[in-house]
Amino acid sequence: MVERPHTPSASRAAVGDRLYYGLLWVLGIFVLVVAGLIVLNLALVSRPLFAVESVWNFVHGDDWDPVAHQFGALPFIYGTLVTSAVSIVVAVPIAVGLALFITQFSHKRLAPLLSIPVELLAAIPSVVYGLWGLAVLVPWLRTDVEPFLGRVLGFLPFFKGPALGFGYLAAGLVLAVMILPTIVSVSAEVMKTTPEAQREAALALGATTWESVTWSVLPHSRAGILGACLLGLGRALGETMAVTMLIGNSRNISLSLFAPGYSLPAVIANEFAEATDDIHIGALAGCGLILFVITFLLNAAARWLVTAVQKGPGRVST
Repeated sequence: MVERPHTPSASRAAVGDRLYYGLLWVLGIFVLVVAGLIVLNLALVSRPLFAVESVWNFVHGDDWDPVAHQFGALPFIYGTLVTSAVSIVVAVPIAVGLALFITQFSHKRLAPLLSIPVELLAAIPSVVYGLWGLAVLVPWLRTDVEPFLGRVLGFLPFFKGPALGFGYLAAGLVLAVMILPTIVSVSAEVMKTTPEAQREAALALGATTWESVTWSVLPHSRAGILGACLLGLGRALGETMAVTMLIGNSRNISLSLFAPGYSLPAVIANEFAEATDDIHIGALAGCGLILFVITFLLNAAARWLVTAVQKGPGRVST
């Protein structure tokens, strides 16, 4: 077989590919360097705190008194996790159902019209969500929703206490609205990649439209849906303004969703401008470091879960 000679255009294409490949490597390394510098800067700023307080006491403690230089971040960690969990529990069923309706059940001309308002929700600033929560959501929760939940589910510790409006429930519901566009958009795009032959095969076997969706679309899209949910959870963990306006900013830890609480982004936003000494600033930087670690662990768990879901229950790597 005669080997084809290399033409100048092919050589230039090969050089362009190598340059593009090298540029991607540089950009990828640059992202890692930026993330490392953020962690390093937070660690350096928080050194005055950890010089007088152990990491365990800071993470496990629940007393936050800047005047006495006593700093415990447990109430803020708890509030961040609770509000994020509430948002995921509320948003995921609605988002997945809406994505299924847009991609599988709605008319082709109706699907773009439904996608537009969902995408617009992602463009609304968080402070606007906070103002909407103060004007609409909090009064509604105080007068209708929380009293109803207290009467019906008051035997559970999550729905006990006075109906204040402000608290974990209000912050979690606003976060659910904020992360809804992310989950819907990613889930819908993943569902569109389902091979049409799979749906047609299910319909040919006598399955209904819903059965064809549960047999073909959902199994094919489960990894992407899981990734979308974890992506929304990542945004919920780091949200600041809307949560600060609605969570109540109380350092108490309570099982009741009606109770006011606090979160890591909220305490940083509220106290950083007023922090005057290095230990207080170090404590706030430590809160940022904890939030970074939580987000990193979430991303690591998301990658592992998506990989496990893609393999399926019957596929085990060796």
